[in-house]
Amino acid sequence: MLTRVLPPPGPARLITGITMVLTLGQGLWMAINAIYAVAILHLTPAQLGISVSSAAALVLVCSTPLGYLADRAGPREVQVWAYLIATPLTAALVLVDGFVSYLVMTSIQAVAYRAGRSARKAMIAALIPAEDRVRLLAYVRAASNVSVSIGAGLAGLVLAVGSKPAYQAAVLFTAGCFLATALLTLLERHVPPVPAKKGLAFSVLRDRPFLAFTAVDGLLSSHAVLLDVILPLWVLHHTGAPRWMSAVILILNTILVVALQTKAARGADAPAAAAKASMQGAACVTVACLVFALSGGTGTVLACTVLLLGAAVHAFGEVRQAAGSWGVAFGLAPDDAQGQYHGTHAMGIDLGKMIAPAIFAWLVLEYGAAGWIVLAVAFAVLGAATPAVVAWGLRKDSERAEPGRITAAG
Repeated sequence: MLTRVLPPPGPARLITGITMVLTLGQGLWMAINAIYAVAILHLTPAQLGISVSSAAALVLVCSTPLGYLADRAGPREVQVWAYLIATPLTAALVLVDGFVSYLVMTSIQAVAYRAGRSARKAMIAALIPAEDRVRLLAYVRAASNVSVSIGAGLAGLVLAVGSKPAYQAAVLFTAGCFLATALLTLLERHVPPVPAKKGLAFSVLRDRPFLAFTAVDGLLSSHAVLLDVILPLWVLHHTGAPRWMSAVILILNTILVVALQTKAARGADAPAAAAKASMQGAACVTVACLVFALSGGTGTVLACTVLLLGAAVHAFGEVRQAAGSWGVAFGLAPDDAQGQYHGTHAMGIDLGKMIAPAIFAWLVLEYGAAGWIVLAVAFAVLGAATPAVVAWGLRKDSERAEPGRITAAG
């Protein structure tokens, strides 16, 4: 399995391996975090919700400055310090004794994690040739799905044991993954910081085409919540499928992403081609929504069949849209500001994920098949808008003729 998801030896393989170590801990943490907070730390669901929302809001505000920091201080150094800071903050969660301390620890941890992720994209831009970046991220995503699944499997063992020491061991294991990530990052080649230019520090805030792409792509990327949040509720309330079908759908998605992501990334290196890839991915998501709509009110066998078909089509859309998103983000970002541009791009995706669950759930659970059709139309419109927005960005690049930009020819 690993030979199929790891790139050839060299910087790309080291980057992928480091990310696998990081996501191993993340897979474990994501699966136990909520239960640990409520069952072991005795937070109320409301307090947990406030903590999660506060951390997300703080990360959102800090995304662009953290990316700017990676450009100015050096991406490798920011990564190392980010994960070194995240290590004791995570380990300290075994000592947390109340809502306030949990809120503070997890909020700062989330900011450190985002700093490391933003610096990672700047590192890839510096170490990997432009024509290989999207392909590398495809390897990274496929490999990360493997390691996240392993982490989730470990979480299953922790949940099965259910004791406080088991949860605390899992928390310390997650902290150990942060520490290992920091130490392994030291093996990467140093990338010199980029000197600041005169004028506005956050140049991305003046790049209207990129901000427009960030908004469109953030909304389009919100299709990810369909499998995690919306489908489990849909299966439960509107179909005759058993509850465990939601888990089967997630497993199928993981398998397909691992198998297809590297192939789906082909031809998405240059911005114009990447925009078309994103539009193709959106088209698949559109079809998936229409297929999911057909599962409403059906019996067990037919519901399961239709849901699995929709999940497969969604997976094709997911991998193609992700490849397009990476290609455009790398292609429109100047080489001297990759960190802040990718930090801003991540902010758009975060916003989409924050807005989508409530709206999607309202549409689908309240209006059934009609809600799915509305979502299908929305994703189709967003996908169709992507090439136009990217073409605008390329025209602006051509007019400015700034050095370090990647043109439509890649």
